[in-house]
Amino acid sequence: MGKSNFERLVQLADEVFEVRNDPDQLDVNPEVLEKLRKIHPSTISDYDEGEGPVAWILLIPTTIKLMKQFLNNEITEKQLFERTPLGTAYESIYLCSALVLEEYRRKGIAKKLSFQAIENIRKDHQINCLFYWPFTEEGEFAAENLAKSVGLPLYKFEVLG
Repeated sequence: MGKSNFERLVQLADEVFEVRNDPDQLDVNPEVLEKLRKIHPSTISDYDEGEGPVAWILLIPTTIKLMKQFLNNEITEKQLFERTPLGTAYESIYLCSALVLEEYRRKGIAKKLSFQAIENIRKDHQINCLFYWPFTEEGEFAAENLAKSVGLPLYKFEVLG
């Protein structure tokens, strides 16, 4: 029997982000997921047609101050998450990850999940912008497309060196 959809998404995350080789990246584990849900219930979304998730998105609402520190290479992705306080006013959203199994791509699933999550977060917070760290051309295109659809400016993290 082949791998489950969940196992395939985890493998895809490993292949794209290679977190185990980069201690500065956020390693999503049960504790991280718990804090994300406390930050806002819409930080994590998935799409499941009954056979397990085929798409997964992760957004991190945070402050403009932390966003600027991250974009200026003053803090890492992991520190961005760790320093994001609970129970505060969030002004920006970090588009952390969007993963879609290959056979479900180009159907608008990640955009729809992300759009809905951002709209839900905007009901509770005055979000002024989005930011992201591109790992793939598709990811860059998706972030730009999403920012246009929600009408927010988008800022890109550039790796130094």
